[in-house]
Amino acid sequence: MELLTPWDGSRVGLDQDEMRRHNRGAFLRLVHLSGEISRADLARRMNLNRSTIKTLTAELSAAGLVREVSQTDNRHQGRPSLIVRPETQRFHVLAFDVAVDRLVAARIGLGGVILDRKVAFRRRSGVDLDYVVTTLAELGRQLAEAAPSTSTCVGLGASYCGMIRPDDGTVRFGPDLGWVDQAFGAELARRLGLGLRVPVGNEAHLGALAEHLRGAGAGVQNLVYLHGDVGVGGGIIVGGTVLDGDAGYGCELGHMVVNPHGGRPCGCGSSGCLEAEAGERALLDAARRPAEVFGRDAVRAVADDAAAGDADARDALDYVGDWLGIGVANLINLFNPAVVVFGGMLRDVYAGVLPRVRSRVARNVLPVAKEKARLSVSALGDDTTLIGAGELGFSRLLRDPLRDTSRISPAAW
Repeated sequence: MELLTPWDGSRVGLDQDEMRRHNRGAFLRLVHLSGEISRADLARRMNLNRSTIKTLTAELSAAGLVREVSQTDNRHQGRPSLIVRPETQRFHVLAFDVAVDRLVAARIGLGGVILDRKVAFRRRSGVDLDYVVTTLAELGRQLAEAAPSTSTCVGLGASYCGMIRPDDGTVRFGPDLGWVDQAFGAELARRLGLGLRVPVGNEAHLGALAEHLRGAGAGVQNLVYLHGDVGVGGGIIVGGTVLDGDAGYGCELGHMVVNPHGGRPCGCGSSGCLEAEAGERALLDAARRPAEVFGRDAVRAVADDAAAGDADARDALDYVGDWLGIGVANLINLFNPAVVVFGGMLRDVYAGVLPRVRSRVARNVLPVAKEKARLSVSALGDDTTLIGAGELGFSRLLRDPLRDTSRISPAAW
């Protein structure tokens, strides 16, 4: 993790209160992401003296956000080391993840720990905003009622499998189920009734963020994340920041055209898109599975059959792997990432498609760009996008830790 530089009010016109607020936020963010961290490491990473770190520790401890414990340092013959930990059980967010086939709600504690979760089935039945928000609100209610009375909800966040308008969480376009200009964020906030807005992010953008902060991309500043659901989504981290485009609709990697001549039709209205050639239906068709067979279990079955020697399943993985490899090669040439992470459905087929992907990278990526680029499955598994949604929920607290830690009671529901 890189060094954090404290704000110098004399150089940028900030007063002392603003400097302290910034440093409290940076301090809590490091504790939140690390799970536990010593005072010495906090001082080094924030470029602050130990006296200031001691003051920040005391302030955030008094607010109940962190706690400090003594831990024996075996490197110094029993000398105790002061470790700062987040108060995971006292502060949480409610996070929601909307995939094509399932709805997930979770209570995530400070520190990024999933404390409780609820899952519901989602049918592929077209525009279903009312069902989605009604179901998620009920799951959220159950989580809130089950939370300890001593735990405070400090934010909400949601992930959706589509193009999201950042200002209000409207789903501008969700091709898999036909969502166009659906007021998802506003409706979910209204049904939850907590008086809090629901920030919403594209699932692959949030997956990229989560893998960068906590997963396979931790410690690197440039990565590409590819997320398989029915189609293929993508998120890109450049210099430690999510690349989201002018209006928030950037990095639709699944709609990068890889087969312009005779490509498969895509749900976006184009043809030959990466997700059309390497998504769920492309795989199942290539494996000669009937149209009524679909979903995550069907994809896993193809991967299992290929490993067991089934020729059709093996050919299907080769077909999808080649198109996926073309997409990955283009992305490495364009963005020079340290790592390309495969999540969602792509985790299930990763072992089977990897030889073709590597072959394309070897043949089609510029020599200097592929010197250090590595390929990896998601370290956070199926929780990647959910954890990303949780980070949206924590964002306000991490900006200004002492602003509002008042408890939202389950009675408010």
